[in-house]
This record gives sequence, structure tokens and C-alpha cells, in this order.
Amino acid sequence: MQLALSEEDQKFREEVRTYFTTEVPQDIRTAVEEGRELSKDQIVESMRALNRGGLAVPHWPEEWGGRGWSELRRHIWHEEMQAACVPVPLAFNASMIGPVIAQFGSQEQKERFLPATANCDIFWSQGFSEPDAGSDLASLRTTAVLDGDDYVVNGQKTWTTLGQYGDWIFTLVRTNPDVKKQAGISMLLIDMRSEGLEVRPIELIDGGHEVNEVWFDNVRVPAENMVGEPGSGWTQAKFLLGNERVGVAPVGATKRVLARAKEIGAEVLADDPLLRARVAELENELLALELTALRVAAHSAGGEPHPASSVLKLRGTELQQAVSELVVDLAGPAVLGSGDGGDDLDWYRRSTPIYLNLRKASIYGGSNEVQRQIISRGILGL
Repeated sequence: MQLALSEEDQKFREEVRTYFTTEVPQDIRTAVEEGRELSKDQIVESMRALNRGGLAVPHWPEEWGGRGWSELRRHIWHEEMQAACVPVPLAFNASMIGPVIAQFGSQEQKERFLPATANCDIFWSQGFSEPDAGSDLASLRTTAVLDGDDYVVNGQKTWTTLGQYGDWIFTLVRTNPDVKKQAGISMLLIDMRSEGLEVRPIELIDGGHEVNEVWFDNVRVPAENMVGEPGSGWTQAKFLLGNERVGVAPVGATKRVLARAKEIGAEVLADDPLLRARVAELENELLALELTALRVAAHSAGGEPHPASSVLKLRGTELQQAVSELVVDLAGPAVLGSGDGGDDLDWYRRSTPIYLNLRKASIYGGSNEVQRQIISRGILGL
């Protein structure tokens, strides 16, 4: 396996690195570096800065802003973005509904939604999970009944990340209860300002407001807002969930956090050989994961994900959690401090909410238990 970048790819790395560090506002990159929660305005401003340089949706069809890059270049783009503390383009826009509309939407939907989605003029939310339909998504109960030129939607979605900011929500609904459950699902694009739609916050263990419930009470949605044909939503959902092959393991961001922990925890590490060994082990694990990510990028082609993508998701989230736990341990009593203690102490204080928040990482995007099943079948042949 050739691990060195070609001269052209190295030049590409330098180009995107320069853009990220000069064109994305410094205050946004500082907020990411410090682990602060970004506002809606900051998320939008960052994505628009990337879109101006053609770096927001490089994996889309070139007609709609894509760049036609190799998977390796997408990997470089993603890693350099994390290293520069640039927020990854809003996933609901860039990695989820954008590719779905480009693949399955009507020409009118593409023209209406794709440019606005790439530029974050529309802030999308995802309406998939329900209280009784999470891992078993096909059991969803939210209904959409055709009434004239509209669908009337009733039901509930949950764990809607950043739903408090949403302008539109792409929503899986049941349009036919009389067929096999997967065959009766459709996807609707719903304006979140519609009468009868309500967003209710869910407070997380870290005290933050990141996820929500979304309720639909006789919400009328124009039939033209259905993506594809009635009953095709399951196919679109599988396409959406399998669309991301590169970037599922946050190697760059995790390496950055670990390097910062080593820097500000140098005195503690100097006196504790066990902690130093722990850091060295995490660095080695991250290097192995990075090499695996490069292998996945080099062998992902033809629209099919490399089976090792599941290794990236599984091990990437485990290491992300392990590094967050290390930071809490390094901080010690500093996590409970109050008052102005300087940048280093402030960074430590934010470590506990981040640690708690990252407990979700091994669940979303396909739980790690599901990833182990994929690995056992697709790689180990069990």
C-alpha cells in the first residue's frame, strides 16, 4: 500500500488547508477549538464561507456544486477541515437530504432546494426516529394521508438534532398501512413553519439543548413536496444512511483534542507514567485508524461502501470517547472550578459536558453493535 501522497494530492492538501485557515472566520474556528457550542448563525456563516470556495458539497453531482474528487481527496478535505477547527458542513444539508434530492428528486425540487441547501439558506432537520422506531426505523407510525393536493401529516419524531434551528425537515412518513412496512414509507419535505408543527426541546445529560421532539398535528404538506414516488421512502432512507463512506471517523478532530490535552496537561503527565502510557496508546490507535481511513478512501469506488467503513465508525467513536475521558481525568478537580481561571482552565471545565455528550457517539449513525454485525459478515465472513 502506498501511504505517501502524490505531488498533486499534496498540493491539493496545501490549497484546502490555506482556504480553511484564511476564509473561515477566526471566531468560529476558535469556538470549535475551545469546544464551545456554535450558534445557528455561526453554522450558517461557516458553511457559506466553504460554499463560496466550492468546498461545502464536493461529493454532490458537479451540476449542483460537486467537484468530482476522488475518495482520497474527500478524505484529505475532511481531515484538513477538522485540523483547522472548521465546522464540518451541516450534515443534514450536505450529506443527507442534498444527495437524496440530487438522486431521487424531481427537476423542480432540485432547482428549488439544492442551491439553497448547499449555501445553508435552508437549515434542514432530519425527521426519521420516533419513540418506538429508532433502530427499527421501518416501524415508524407518523402518517401522511392524501387529501386533495396535500398530504395531512400526524405523528411524532424524536431526537431531532438542532431542530430548534430548522427551516425545513425531511421526514419519513407512512403513506400506506396495508403493505409490507418498508413498502409503505415515503419521504416528505416539510416547512417547519407549517401550522400544526411544534418543536419541543429535550434536555440532555450535559444540560444542553441539542435534540428535540417534533410533533405533527394535521400538518398540511403539498403533494409536490414528496421525494420520488409514494412508497419509495425506504429506498431513499437506505441511500441516505449509506451515502457517507469517508469522514465517519473524526480522526482529525480527535487528534487535535489529544494534542491539546498533552499540551495543557504536561505537568500532570510528567509525574504519572500510567497516564503517559495511556496517551501513547491512544496516539498509536489513532494512527492505525488514520491508516485504515486512507485504505477505505483508496478502495471506495463505484458507489459501494468499503466494508471497513464500519471499522472506522466503530473504532472512531470509541477513541473519541476515550480521549474525552482522558481529558476529564487530566482535569481532575478543575472540572468543578468556578470563576475566571484562564483559557486552559476554561477548556478543562468544558471537558465534562463534552464527555457526557459524546456518550451518544457510539449510537448515532448506526449503533456500534450494528457495526459489529456488519464487520462480522462483510469482513470476517462469519
